[in-house]
Amino acid sequence: MSSIWIAVIGSSITAFLNKYIGHSVPEKWLDKPRIKNINTLVPIVLLSALIGVQTFANKQELVIDQRLVGVSVALIALKLKASFPVVVLAAAVSSAAVYNLF
Repeated sequence: MSSIWIAVIGSSITAFLNKYIGHSVPEKWLDKPRIKNINTLVPIVLLSALIGVQTFANKQELVIDQRLVGVSVALIALKLKASFPVVVLAAAVSSAAVYNLF
């Protein structure tokens, strides 16, 4: 068995155990206000970190390119309360325009 298969099986078992343990937590532990606040913020933090890494990283380099323009336009569109398709389209068009110009 190759090391890749060992890693796949090991990570699968770890993912299963994490889900099982998460479902086994008593509900009274999760009803605390502090835990509820943390649980509502975790997806936001993870998505923000993913966006940051995908925007400013290229393999192991820190880069600033057209992706920064796209994210900036998306943030401005969100601030102006644009709908989701408008935000995505504006970010894609602005990013593509900067990419083609430079």
